[in-house]
Amino acid sequence: MLDYFALGLLIFVAVVIFYGIIAIHDIPYLIAKARKHPQQDAIHIAGWVSLFTLHLIWPFLWIWATLYREDRGWGFQQDGTEKAEIIPRLQEQVNQLQSRVKTLESKNLPWTLTPNIDEGDV
Repeated sequence: MLDYFALGLLIFVAVVIFYGIIAIHDIPYLIAKARKHPQQDAIHIAGWVSLFTLHLIWPFLWIWATLYREDRGWGFQQDGTEKAEIIPRLQEQVNQLQSRVKTLESKNLPWTLTPNIDEGDV
C-alpha cells in the first residue's frame, strides 16, 4: 500500500514540475502580451525553443519582452512633441546665460580661479 502511495506521489511531483516549467517559460510572452509588444509572437516561439536549450535563453527573452512599452516604444523618451516644447525654453535659457556672462565680462571684475582656502581648513 505504501509503495502505491509513494508511486502516486512521485508521479504527482513529476507532473507538477513538468507543468511548472512550462508555465515559467511562458512568463516573457505574458509580459510582452501585456505591454502590446510588436514581436510578442517571436517571444512566444523563442520561449518554446528555450525549453530545448534548458532555459538558457530565457533571461534574454525576459529582457526582450520588457524593453518595449506601448506609451514610449523602445526608447526612454516620450514622443517628439515634448522635445518641440523643450527646445525653445532651453534656447531662451542659453540666451539669458550668455547675456549674463557678457555683462559680467564687461564689468572687468577681478576673478580668481581657485577659492581662498585657509591652511587650517584643509
